[in-house]
Amino acid sequence: MRRTLLELALFALLSFFIPLICFLLSGSIQPAAAEPASSAAAEPAAESPAVEPTAAPEPDPTGEEPLLVLDTGSNTVLTVPVRDYVLGSVASEMPITWPDEALQAQAVASHSYALYQKSHADRSSLSGAFLSADPARREGFMTEEVLRSYWGDAYSENYARLSALVDEVLDQILLYDGEPAAACYHAISNGHTEASQNVWEQTLPYLQGVDSPTDRTNPDCEAHFTLTRLQMEHLLAVAFPDYALTDDPSDWFGAQEYTDAGYVARIQVAGQWVRGTVLRRVLALRSACFSIEWQPTEEQFVLTTWGYGHGVGLSQYGAHAMAAGGSSWAEILAHYFPGTELGRP
Repeated sequence: MRRTLLELALFALLSFFIPLICFLLSGSIQPAAAEPASSAAAEPAAESPAVEPTAAPEPDPTGEEPLLVLDTGSNTVLTVPVRDYVLGSVASEMPITWPDEALQAQAVASHSYALYQKSHADRSSLSGAFLSADPARREGFMTEEVLRSYWGDAYSENYARLSALVDEVLDQILLYDGEPAAACYHAISNGHTEASQNVWEQTLPYLQGVDSPTDRTNPDCEAHFTLTRLQMEHLLAVAFPDYALTDDPSDWFGAQEYTDAGYVARIQVAGQWVRGTVLRRVLALRSACFSIEWQPTEEQFVLTTWGYGHGVGLSQYGAHAMAAGGSSWAEILAHYFPGTELGRP
């Protein structure tokens, strides 16, 4: 009983003093203000150095507006100065060890093609951009960050060399009828470049195919790989679900027709005509110049391709061979894009 009375007395004292203490302290303790950090000080301390305004970025030496590039890896649209794009495109398309004239031919082609795309691309399919690339995979264009990672310790040396080469030709554009030409490019042809209408819908006079004989002798021109019966059957069934494949795989592919450059114009698949460029995409072939052979003893298809890429415009391996043989970058471009001229639009 005595212990209970003491506890009651202690509780009464605490109930009286705690509110009193809180009241006395309320004039000096305030809750944290919900204000942005920028309002914490009206001006810097006297000893703090003055903050210099951020310098405006230097204008692009081309005087052109930046290019909008869809980064397909991150699905974002990058705003890229023209010079940065040209340099990053050349670095992604050709090894830095290639001859100067080949790199410069690629620079002019990349620049011209980008400007052509700016006026002709279906921007609705590119999220508003002019063209697409995947910098992280080093496809089409590389950002400075990717270049630093790609070149590593050689970044400064490689960047200095490529910058100097690009700057020498940055004011030159391939023109046709006074407008930027669609100076497209590919890795290597089958020995003759392809006409634009055989790959895309548009016929362009300066993209009607030219001889590129050194391509065919290059070891990288010809490639072979195999697909099992089940692999081929699956790929064809997904792409052409209405086509009836027989029990004999040797009947799956029939007659072929070729373009003037030797690429497959169309081929019979299960008795139906299919464009060579379509089958190239279905089978993930390096080129539309291909052959397909069924080997019954191994129960597999052997596929052989010649060239790498769509085959239209500049052959990059061809440019390398011409540069190594003494041709200038202007002569290389004149060969692969006949009827064009150099200048400014």
